[in-house]
Amino acid sequence: MVAAVSALAAMAVGRATAESFSWRAEWPRTDFSQHTVPLEEIRSGGPRKDGIPAIDMPRFERLNGGAASGWAARIGNAEPVISLAIRGDVRAYPLSVLIWHEIVNDVVGDTPVTVTYCPLCNASLVFQRTVENRVLDFGTTGKLRNSDLVMYDRQTESWWQQFGGDAIVGVMSGKHLRLMPSRLESFGRFRQRFPGGQVLIPNNPRTRNYGMNPYVGYDAGGQKPFLYSGSLPDGIDPMERVVAVETRPGYHEAWSLPLLRERGTIEAGDIVLKWEAGQTSALDTGTVGGGRDIGNVVVQRQQSGQLSDIVYNVTFAFSFHAFRPGSPIHKTTSAGPEN
Repeated sequence: MVAAVSALAAMAVGRATAESFSWRAEWPRTDFSQHTVPLEEIRSGGPRKDGIPAIDMPRFERLNGGAASGWAARIGNAEPVISLAIRGDVRAYPLSVLIWHEIVNDVVGDTPVTVTYCPLCNASLVFQRTVENRVLDFGTTGKLRNSDLVMYDRQTESWWQQFGGDAIVGVMSGKHLRLMPSRLESFGRFRQRFPGGQVLIPNNPRTRNYGMNPYVGYDAGGQKPFLYSGSLPDGIDPMERVVAVETRPGYHEAWSLPLLRERGTIEAGDIVLKWEAGQTSALDTGTVGGGRDIGNVVVQRQQSGQLSDIVYNVTFAFSFHAFRPGSPIHKTTSAGPEN
């Protein structure tokens, strides 16, 4: 048995060494001697470097009294967008665009940000992209870890984990991107909240099938996460959506979407989670706007009688379990524990 385990370990190291050696040809500027995670945990997702192209010079159309025109007029009211508001600068990033690009490098309210979406984890997160007074621009590596997008910065070609914003390979290893509060909400809710907001549109609408979903049925019950070989959470389908929140520094919790949908509102200390119907799943049917209704989630902190948005992530249960091992997932409903 000891010999067999040793042989398997040697094979794993051999595969990691061979793959990381091939990466060096594609990534000559990346320092693979510096890393915070085992290199064998990182796998090729298929596309090569920038095979999924980030948007570096984003174009926007402005709403007029909440009404959309031009390309933005084709976005359905229930379609999901990532909404971001910084110092009065308000923007919506439709998943019908981000599902094809995954990263948008932008400046909002004079703050350099990167807006990200990983379809394989359903993780939509916004980061400040200034690290130690240096503004970074991000692209896609084509690599995955725990089925999650691995980004890279073009300044040092270090690799960053999208789930959490940590640098995991290269000279920036151990650095962290600051998460920014944002919402994943329906376009209709965004238009009501910000009738003069701006909406991201494709630089060239003919280059991709914008509005179509290339991951049809990916979030269906019983599906398996893509290129994921880690453990799965107990008592919940791995592809069930959960609302992940850092409820206090260094402590993470998640609530299953069915539980929040059943209760409508959940209070956990000074954290308030709310659910309302009216947002489609981007990963269900052939079109982003045609998916089933998964609802809108808002997570806020209550202080001195005031509610303010905080960072949250509506992600899959397997992803939260992989990146926050040992953290609780609250999932009991009136029908009993989920299966």
